[in-house]
Amino acid sequence: MQSRRFIQCDVFTSVPAKGNGLAVVVDGDGLSEAQMQDFAAWTNLAETTFLQTPTDSTADYKVKIFTPAREMPFAGHPTLGSCAAWLRSGGVPKNAGVVRQECGVGIVDIDISGTVPAFVAPPTTIGPLPEDSRQSIMSALEIDPASVVRTAALNNGPDWQVLELKSAADVLAVDSSKVRWPEFKPIGLIGAHPEGSECRYEVRMLAPSSGMSEDPITGSLNAALACWMHEEGRLTEEIVIAQGTSIDRHGRVHIRPPGRDGGGILIGGEVQMMIEGTLTF
Repeated sequence: MQSRRFIQCDVFTSVPAKGNGLAVVVDGDGLSEAQMQDFAAWTNLAETTFLQTPTDSTADYKVKIFTPAREMPFAGHPTLGSCAAWLRSGGVPKNAGVVRQECGVGIVDIDISGTVPAFVAPPTTIGPLPEDSRQSIMSALEIDPASVVRTAALNNGPDWQVLELKSAADVLAVDSSKVRWPEFKPIGLIGAHPEGSECRYEVRMLAPSSGMSEDPITGSLNAALACWMHEEGRLTEEIVIAQGTSIDRHGRVHIRPPGRDGGGILIGGEVQMMIEGTLTF
């Protein structure tokens, strides 16, 4: 047993307690895989992370990411939250303006030079959504086929079955309780808000998360959506996406297209510090 610094933060929101919660054990060295999994099950949050000394000399820190049931090689809101917690705890990046995180998928760069921290979207495989999957999803969720603009099967680690609907109102009208798990893989819905709205799109990720039928705010899904839009030439400027509206969250995901310097797509958001202290574990 030893005393370890601990932070609980709220990611992808400007309103505390309206984002996606994350537990961060800042002093994660010396814990076994079993201990980390047990603690993640105890916090009962979507993810809990453990910051450790990096094994790659180019990285600023190493992160281990756990759900209550398993370890994950990468996830969006744990990346931003872990970076913010590391900086809050006195971390200083080797290179000004960018934090380099070592995790299960390798090195992930997090840009901290902008208005919000933003990670580089991982590569995404883009393909057609099989017709039987499309029909099954529309049938289960009672989605009018006329409201479906386009569909895709995306993979950036997780598999995403994505339906773009005609409007944000169509997305918000979907009743997520109609889907039964594990019959379906995660379903992503996206629809445009009216011109002049605060946010360009509304997004929902339907799959069990923290006891809910959908995830509050999903960095990895939004990263996959951004890569899809960029591939089709539809991501031409910085946009803001809303998520969590249907479950009383105020999620805001900032997406920046690749810069002229050849950098990747950036997925960012605010991080609120909720709890800071120590734990004995």
